[in-house]
Amino acid sequence: MSTHSPLRILVINGPNLNLLGRREAGIYGVATLAEIEASCRAEAATLEVEIDFFQSNHEGVLVERIQQALGACELIIINPAAYTHTSVAIRDALLAVALPVIEVHLSNVHKREPFRHHSYVSDIALGQVIGFGKDGYLLALQGGVRYLRGRASG
Repeated sequence: MSTHSPLRILVINGPNLNLLGRREAGIYGVATLAEIEASCRAEAATLEVEIDFFQSNHEGVLVERIQQALGACELIIINPAAYTHTSVAIRDALLAVALPVIEVHLSNVHKREPFRHHSYVSDIALGQVIGFGKDGYLLALQGGVRYLRGRASG
């Protein structure tokens, strides 16, 4: 076990992701958000990092949670869901806290409707994980931890 404080990671999920497992399984899979969270918590324990999950259907609430991350975590993993394509407010909040951000999408948004091809987050993100379903969260978590530890070691 490390003698240093564990890395703290915030996972934020936007609108309608609370309905995972019940909505459009052909696009989003059958895993529920609670199952995704449980998988990420297990992986976080293996990686010896702290993880916090948050979901809201409301843009302002998401902005406030992003702002609360300042000084409270080292990395944000975000699936902005539909706000990916519309929210300058979420983008500005992410810029304001100046934390590394990884954008996650369950589906490959580039294989979907043209309006889903634009993201207000992608160009300010450390990286994107798209199209791997629920495993995208684990990939983002693993990659984010590697990035943070690599940065810390110089």
